[in-house]
Amino acid sequence: MSDAYRVAVVTGATGGIGKAIVPMLRARGLTVYAVGRNEAQLADLAHATGVIPVRADVRDTARIAEALAGVEVDILVNNAGILSTRSAFQDIDPAEIDAMIDVNLKAPMHLTRAVLPGMVARKRGHLIYIGSSGGQAPYPNMGAYGASKAGLSLFCDNLRCDLLGTSVRVSEIVPGRVQTDLYRSSIPDNQAKAVLYDGYRPIQPEHIARIVGDVIALPIYVDVARVEVFPTDQATGGGTMVKFEAQ
Repeated sequence: MSDAYRVAVVTGATGGIGKAIVPMLRARGLTVYAVGRNEAQLADLAHATGVIPVRADVRDTARIAEALAGVEVDILVNNAGILSTRSAFQDIDPAEIDAMIDVNLKAPMHLTRAVLPGMVARKRGHLIYIGSSGGQAPYPNMGAYGASKAGLSLFCDNLRCDLLGTSVRVSEIVPGRVQTDLYRSSIPDNQAKAVLYDGYRPIQPEHIARIVGDVIALPIYVDVARVEVFPTDQATGGGTMVKFEAQ
């Protein structure tokens, strides 16, 4: 990690991967601004780790930018994301399409735009995005989510082109199944744990935090562009074949 890195921002900091990344960054001596919506959870996180809480919806870029006014952000971890429904695309509520695109793609782009000019001016910074295997390969019932994460992945590639010569790094971490609350609203009747995790060996949030730590620890002239990480028991893609029934 560059010795000049001092300040990090983590979105979606109160749960799952974000909550695991925060103490890792604090252990490295960074000041961490933790962005989340739940005031009580932010207060608990601040008490436990010493972060500076920023209570805001990740879509409210103006509110977050106001909280970061005058702050020289060195590391931005765009972690916040939602998978609000797992339905065939023809059955998705149009509002859910907007929500996933807004949170998973537009919000990271806008927040990046808010902090990036300072990074470029200082020739110092690391942009980290938590992507998804759903943005690299097709999965059933994830048309809007997959598209949002695929857009995020291409955004990372484009950023690297734009940032050549600035020393600002861009890294996308692409996990398979991680045991978090991401699916809590997309699988009905509180069955996410039973459907996705019971009897399986999923990745834990701390594993992703360790990878993020390894990525930022490399010399400033080394950029890990993309890391794909899966449970040993999972293969990528939704290669399901169904029988044809003649009408």
